[in-house]
Amino acid sequence: MVAKVIKEECVACGACVDACPEGAITVEDVAVIDANKCLDCGSCVDECPNNAIKVDEKK
Repeated sequence: MVAKVIKEECVACGACVDACPEGAITVEDVAVIDANKCLDCGSCVDECPNNAIKVDEKK
């Protein structure tokens, strides 16, 4: 499962870009996560000041 950006909450601050160890995130109007690069590590979730990124719990 790939991290998902909640567009309504994202303010494009870029904190997630710096936190991503794989360089999977870019910022346009909102953060965009490249599903091919995302390792689902949750680093971006921890750094987002607006809680605009979620990772689904693995079952």
